[in-house]
Amino acid sequence: MKKIIILLLVASMLLTGCGKSINPKRVINQFIKQYDKSSGYRLKGNLSIHNNDDVYHYDIEVCYQKENHYKVVLKNTSNQHTQIILKNDDGVYVLTPAFNKSFKFQSDWPYQNSQIYLIDAIIHDIKNDKDVRIRAKDDYYVVQSSVLYPNNSKLKKQKIIFDNHSNLKKVVVYDENGIDCMTMNFDKIEFSPKLSSNDFKIDNIMDSSREEVEETGSLDDIIYPLFLPEGTKLVDEENVPKENGKRVIMNYDGEKSFLLVEETTDVFQDLTIIPSVGEPLLLMGTMGVQTDNSLSWSSGGVDFYLVSDVMSMDEMIEVAQSLGTVTSMK
Repeated sequence: MKKIIILLLVASMLLTGCGKSINPKRVINQFIKQYDKSSGYRLKGNLSIHNNDDVYHYDIEVCYQKENHYKVVLKNTSNQHTQIILKNDDGVYVLTPAFNKSFKFQSDWPYQNSQIYLIDAIIHDIKNDKDVRIRAKDDYYVVQSSVLYPNNSKLKKQKIIFDNHSNLKKVVVYDENGIDCMTMNFDKIEFSPKLSSNDFKIDNIMDSSREEVEETGSLDDIIYPLFLPEGTKLVDEENVPKENGKRVIMNYDGEKSFLLVEETTDVFQDLTIIPSVGEPLLLMGTMGVQTDNSLSWSSGGVDFYLVSDVMSMDEMIEVAQSLGTVTSMK
């Protein structure tokens, strides 16, 4: 019996030693090689975004066809509403099936930013960080790299976690204080799936993603930002009737002055494509639009528009997030 126990212990030590002898770089390189040889990928997972004490959860599905076709489906798990980022030969779109509308951009998205749910963007971050760190920990491998989120300069680093079979399992993005701000868990990744051009056609996507058309929200209770830059205050508020609902225009004055517009969302019977200047922006629990000096997004059946010539993008996002903490996100 003692001999059997000793043999089992020796075998266990040998297996543990073998596990630790796997070269972490080899694990990561195998994953990258698998991507490089593929025609694209399909993945499913879930994304969490932290905003102070609030956490927004998405179910994520991504289809990517090399070289330039993307479809990212984001479903807010708290209210089951879906938005879709689409990139095809005609441009970049943010689709909102519940409102039967889409914003269209002439944009190079997703190539200017890090993207926590896109494999090619994650690999790009790894390859382009000269100080990337790779280490083994228990039965998984951690890659630490820098990130580039121009619309949120607080985001600095990410940890990319692989298992010992070169499977991507998780990405966590941190701010400058080491606090995790976003977490993407990958449930399934399929390389070289069967995809066709029909998977990236806007009409097909809207038909297959059709939701019951939402009613517009109410502006009976105006939503005021909980965060204001120091010395900035509300100096004027104007209520303007519109054909189907209400619009409120608020003027905030001070060193960091800005204009905030809230209005009931228009719901369209037929698909309406709205040409837009700017870039898609994932803002808390909804997709919005970012330009050099403005943010716009929809939440709880209300459209928000925030513009300032003197505030940084970080400051505008902070004001926008303080509005999101008191409203149901679409």
